[in-house]
Amino acid sequence: MLAKLSKRPALRRCALAGAAALTLLGTAPPAAGGGGDESTLSRFYRQKITWSACESDGMPRDLQCGKITVPLDYARPAAGTLELALARYRATAGKRGSVVLNFGGPGGAGVPELAFGGKEFMDLTDEYDVVTFDPRGVGRSSPVSCGEGEDEAAAVTDDPSADLSHPQDALEKLKKAADLCAEHSGAVLPHIGTVNASRDLDVMRQALGDKKLNYLGFSYGSRLGAVYAAQFPDKVGRMVFDGVDTLTEPLTEQGVAGARGQQVALEAFVDWCVKDVACPFGQDARKARESVVRLIRSLDEDPVPTEFGNRLSGQDLVGAIGSALYSKEWWPSLERALAQLVEDGDASGILTFTNSGVLRTSPGPSPSPSPNGGSPDESDGGLVDGEDVPLDNLPAALMAINCADDPDRPTAGRITEDLRRLRAEYEEASPVFGQYRLTQVLMCYGRPKGTDFIRDKVKDVDTPKMLLVGTRGDPATPYRWTEETAERLGSSAVVLDNKGEGHTGYASSKCVHRKIDAFLLYGSLPPSGSSCGPENDEGS
Repeated sequence: MLAKLSKRPALRRCALAGAAALTLLGTAPPAAGGGGDESTLSRFYRQKITWSACESDGMPRDLQCGKITVPLDYARPAAGTLELALARYRATAGKRGSVVLNFGGPGGAGVPELAFGGKEFMDLTDEYDVVTFDPRGVGRSSPVSCGEGEDEAAAVTDDPSADLSHPQDALEKLKKAADLCAEHSGAVLPHIGTVNASRDLDVMRQALGDKKLNYLGFSYGSRLGAVYAAQFPDKVGRMVFDGVDTLTEPLTEQGVAGARGQQVALEAFVDWCVKDVACPFGQDARKARESVVRLIRSLDEDPVPTEFGNRLSGQDLVGAIGSALYSKEWWPSLERALAQLVEDGDASGILTFTNSGVLRTSPGPSPSPSPNGGSPDESDGGLVDGEDVPLDNLPAALMAINCADDPDRPTAGRITEDLRRLRAEYEEASPVFGQYRLTQVLMCYGRPKGTDFIRDKVKDVDTPKMLLVGTRGDPATPYRWTEETAERLGSSAVVLDNKGEGHTGYASSKCVHRKIDAFLLYGSLPPSGSSCGPENDEGS
């Protein structure tokens, strides 16, 4: 799974494969550079946002919703438009402008995330309006979907018995899935991806009335922020990346790194679990790790029934464990869920951590911004109603964006050779997550080539200082990606080393939280290479 999702509640159950297309409808890739012809884009840069109370039931009273309009295709601004859903908490005291949040994914909708997880960011409202958005193709902003194509892809990626030594059948299923994604997603699909999302961010910055973009990006949000810094270096304000994504590694290398990172996180969980007499794997760490592998293999051979009439396989369990490892706060719940499964054959606890394959649960509708001045028809790029967001939007958007950002399209023959070589490498990286992740690297097969802008151009940015936070025990974005991305971005990058567990640090470490807020609010940066220790050691 190549997702780098936020660990916040609205996204925490998603353990998803990365892949899909940039130009499935046969059009050329969009222009990658920043700026563009200001005369043709001026109508987008002149717009102002009308904010009003969010209309959905259960929404916080102090949350406001709005929208902006952006070009469907920045190379042809007159060829159509999209509307993007926005939400904000207003500043309570000083007013430095706005700080824009992206919670990761790719494919995570920002509006519901801020609505139901916004308490973490209330300190920032001392100086800023705290703003987020549903990126193009996500949530209420022209959401993409694969329809039955998601099931076609899952038949390959979620099947532990798939014969990858002769992958032709699997590749044919993935090509069919790509065609279905194009059929169900409409005009936005050829124009999805981080390069265009970054340009949308700049239109948003101007519509918010900010001369510079102040930004906090989690996980994949760091990729989006880095692309913005390369496209619009003179518009960068105070930028923070927490859980730093890679800018250079191909999907095959990302898969190995992810498997290795998840294995490290799993071993940390097991070491913690065996100290508790209630641990279902006993009190010996080595034997406990072996028991986890045996459990997965037994469930692949004989899946257990669930209360929903489906069956939980070993690979379903792997996905659930991977999702649960995103936060150390969830370890007690994971321990209890595994005990239920091992001792009673009860999969209900594990199901709370899974949202993939036959076991996926239906996400609730996204909150609905008020129709400021009326919403145009969906076919014209207008916002869709929350109840009309496709249930597969998150995995479909994740697939589309990751492959839009990836230029590699190996042939079937090369894939066959790579799988032979990679199988042992993935298994060595993780006996638990290796197989699960190996199938995911197929997902861009048959899709048009993505942009090479990120690999080739996002480097040596000439911007003010940016804060990059990496967590040592991160199962999704390995700490070395923080170091590598910092080196690639150049002298503007300042690294904070969070010596903790879990994916990202802002929500789990008081030290990280304090240092990020100090930079965003006051411009106070820690020395590059400084650290935050475990929570009982407040860090330096």
